Amino acid sequence: MSEAVSLEMKEIAQRLEAANLAYHRDDAPEIDDAEYDALKARLLELEAQHPDLKDADTPTEKVGAPLAAGFGKITHKVPMLSLGNAFEEDDVSRFIAQIRAVSRDAMLTAEPKIDGLSLALRYESGALVSAATRGDGAVGEDVTANARTITDIPQRLTGAPEVLEVRGEVFMSHDDFEALNARAAKNGTKSFANPRNAAAGSMRQLDASITAERKLSFFAYAWGDMSEPLAATQSESIARLAELGFRVNPLMRRTQPVAEAGKSLVTQLTDYHEEVALARAELGYDIDGIVYKVDDIATQIALGFRSTTPRWAVAHKFAAERAWTRLEAIEIQVGRTGVLSPVARLTPITVGGVVVSNATLHNLDYIAGRDSAGNPIRGGNDLRVGDRVEIYRAGDVIPKVGSVDLDARPGDAAPFVFPSICPECASPTVRDGSSLRCTGGLACPAQGKERLKHLVSREAFDIDGFGDTMVDTFWGDDALPVRQPVDIFTLPARDAELARNEAPGENRALATRSGWGPSSANKLFSGIEAARSVPLDRMIFGLGIRHIGSTTASLVARTFLDWESFFAAATAVAEGSVSEAARFRAVDGIGDAVIGALRETFMPGPEREAIEAMAAQLDIQSLEAPSTKDSTVAGLTVVFTGTLTQMTRSEAKKQAESLGAKVAGSVSKNTDILIAGPGAGSKADKAAALGVKVIDEAAWLEMIA
Repeated sequence: MSEAVSLEMKEIAQRLEAANLAYHRDDAPEIDDAEYDALKARLLELEAQHPDLKDADTPTEKVGAPLAAGFGKITHKVPMLSLGNAFEEDDVSRFIAQIRAVSRDAMLTAEPKIDGLSLALRYESGALVSAATRGDGAVGEDVTANARTITDIPQRLTGAPEVLEVRGEVFMSHDDFEALNARAAKNGTKSFANPRNAAAGSMRQLDASITAERKLSFFAYAWGDMSEPLAATQSESIARLAELGFRVNPLMRRTQPVAEAGKSLVTQLTDYHEEVALARAELGYDIDGIVYKVDDIATQIALGFRSTTPRWAVAHKFAAERAWTRLEAIEIQVGRTGVLSPVARLTPITVGGVVVSNATLHNLDYIAGRDSAGNPIRGGNDLRVGDRVEIYRAGDVIPKVGSVDLDARPGDAAPFVFPSICPECASPTVRDGSSLRCTGGLACPAQGKERLKHLVSREAFDIDGFGDTMVDTFWGDDALPVRQPVDIFTLPARDAELARNEAPGENRALATRSGWGPSSANKLFSGIEAARSVPLDRMIFGLGIRHIGSTTASLVARTFLDWESFFAAATAVAEGSVSEAARFRAVDGIGDAVIGALRETFMPGPEREAIEAMAAQLDIQSLEAPSTKDSTVAGLTVVFTGTLTQMTRSEAKKQAESLGAKVAGSVSKNTDILIAGPGAGSKADKAAALGVKVIDEAAWLEMIA
């Protein structure tokens, strides 16, 4: 037992150390705040339960990270500590109870916790003499030259103590962050993921002129070493800093006695926390919580410090991966299958360390406040332009809209109406389940371009050097247009024709165009030539047929084995063949929706003609029928889930298919076996509900040995 606990503690400590370096020193966070906080809380819990296993160098008793190379060092005369965290109202209640044990009438201040880079500014005789980062809490990096470029930081103070170290946060506003990334895109240089990284990276420039080009801001919120106190309370001290010329946060508040406020201290703080969380997107800068501090300085001194945090202050973090912002517009995008996808345009807000300005709204039912079955979501409330909405990142990746604040809805906000014609090609739209779909097919430019992007994607043809950007480039190229799949594979020949004819200006061959050259052109053409030989499953997936993903494409390919058989069966389905439709239906995951999509794709017309034209340019590799002799899994449908330790998921899939098994991507009544590794989730639950056999990786390997 102790060995397992010790191993877990070491693994968590290593992850925390790596995260500290990435965040504090390298300005490139690898995990979000919520995951970091959860890891640290778990390690603290284990250290409390097993003090004999606690490492003397544990990251739970460290602040920041070692210094980056290239900077001088400045020792903090008063250590720069971090703050303890509160996540729930109960955490805030415990914090208040600890304070009440020392002072029953203590009042607190509350202010937004800025998500930036901590900085200590030392003034002597009113002059700024040094600026240092937090570093490891004891020694920071000397960034004095960079700090002098920030207009919010006074160079001289009048009426200040002889020695005064002012502490605060360097940050970048949302507007300045967007401008910085826009310049980076224009100049072809690296962009930043979020304002915090941009601010920290800008402060750590060895060339102060680079820092000066990037507009940084500074809020003062504390102090370190000083020759005399600023005032008797936190709130009065902050007011004094404002008088000295520092920018302080205008949202800072002081609690009131319960008799005056009519609310308990905890309620006052949590109400403020909720209020600021709702206004978060409109502040113009990033915050990740609220900091509560005892107002009376003498009480702060009496409460004292832990090894890395003060007992008189705490950071009440916002709920992980969620934030409130304004829905500025709803725009319609047309995808490769013609589906009209609504996208929310948002007032930019940082969620989970990433600036979010767009979010998916799925379909018309979702906007109307119901799911695909007609059941209410968000309490049945629809979404309207102007609404204040809650944003979260599903799976830590895709921004989505959660709740809507009806109390903040503008009086003139109107229900959203989907267009009856495609905004790209003006073709009529039709209802398709919970969505609307353009009927324009390949005549719709949006569908045509997105289908090309799908065709060249990694899971499809994976053409080296021909990605989304190239599709956009050649789509608008009058001399070498690529608007049909076949155009990709005729591009080298058409370019050669331009070269032979010595076409002028922008109609020249690629090798002679600005930004290209012989090497770039040859690399592109080599990638196209290599892609002419394509496996059958990738060919089927690359066609972009609705409802046929990579897993289904693989199952279909293993059913028909060669292109001629697949194409004949698909065209027969389009012409009404019941027997060929039955062959497709026998494939796991194929039902009426896929049969309908096959009919649309392969009926006589422009779409089928485009497929035939491309196929004529290709060497489509047939698949060999798997050898099922002595195979114990031939004909079985299997699903892999969780983490595999003996092989990758791709290797396991290929091995199973080589033995005649069908590998599906989801569990259904047709599934024979679910192979579940550590971390198996909903698939394992569904298998149990359907009575599907569930085995682990070791049992699977034994079965196929």
